[in-house]
Amino acid sequence: MDQPSRARVPLVLFLLVIISVFLIFIGSNRARSGSSSFVTITHKFDIPRPISFMPLSRHVDDLDEALAGAANGYKTVILTVVNKAYVEGDKAMLDIFLDGFWAGEDTRSLVDHLLIVAIDQTAYERCKFRRLHCYKLKTDGVDFDGEKLYMSEDFIKMMWQRTLFLGTVLKRGYNFIFTDTDVLWLRNPFHLLNLNDNIDLQISVDKFNNDNQLSEKDQLINTGFYMIKSNDKTIALFDEWYARKDNSTGMKEQDVLIELMKQGAFKRLGLGVMFLDTVFFSGICEDSRDVREVITVHANCCRSIKAKVHDLQTIMHDWQRFKASTIDQTSQFTWSNHSACLDSWNE
Repeated sequence: MDQPSRARVPLVLFLLVIISVFLIFIGSNRARSGSSSFVTITHKFDIPRPISFMPLSRHVDDLDEALAGAANGYKTVILTVVNKAYVEGDKAMLDIFLDGFWAGEDTRSLVDHLLIVAIDQTAYERCKFRRLHCYKLKTDGVDFDGEKLYMSEDFIKMMWQRTLFLGTVLKRGYNFIFTDTDVLWLRNPFHLLNLNDNIDLQISVDKFNNDNQLSEKDQLINTGFYMIKSNDKTIALFDEWYARKDNSTGMKEQDVLIELMKQGAFKRLGLGVMFLDTVFFSGICEDSRDVREVITVHANCCRSIKAKVHDLQTIMHDWQRFKASTIDQTSQFTWSNHSACLDSWNE
């Protein structure tokens, strides 16, 4: 009676093997199908980059990791540079800068894409304590940890060091918004800025002197806020810009860029440049005429950190006053006087 049962055992085992192979085959096909769909979806959000920007054999260093950690899906990152003077004090400049993201409209999530570039150990440690994206920039033994007064020798050196670093970021294939830490982000600028094929650089000005945002005529460029696309043209601009450092004694990097523009460098390199209207991207040099449209406020035309801190706090109070006002009151809104910054030039 046991022999027929034993004869069925190999047959059962054979059937189990066939079923298992069939299930594995079906499962692998589904996995491949799902992977293909994922690649198709993510490819829509990927910006192709020339291989020369990021060669496969290149070593991934701390900067690569920092940029990748902060960038969005379009390889775009927000950058600011700080030193010890900007992170210390009863109310540090960095704290006011971050307050702007908190109090602004649709700006809180942008901190996820903000990379703080620290040029001394104190600034780096303060950044890490705030749980932000941080990168420690090596400055070859140069001491940049104290306050550098506007147009002092150390201030000019620090600005050129910044230019060199930002050119490196472009060469790593990243688009970026560079913002000084004394800029309040009151609204999300990405709603107005863009990275289309025709515009490579969108840059702020101290005073908007022309109704045409594409015209270079009489524009007073300010390098404290700009958005730039990574490509061969912008990399060439930064290389040419930095190459003039040693032949521009007493000039800050911003003055040299203005000189390059006047000499036709933008047009020669084929750059599409847009100059940002101060209605939207304003500053102490020139207030926005419409608080309902303003996006950023820059403490430009101001000599010391102490004065910047004072007037930026006043601007924050103005913003909170606007947010709490009725529609009728909004039409009567005026900015407070920037008294500390005005007085800073007499110190």
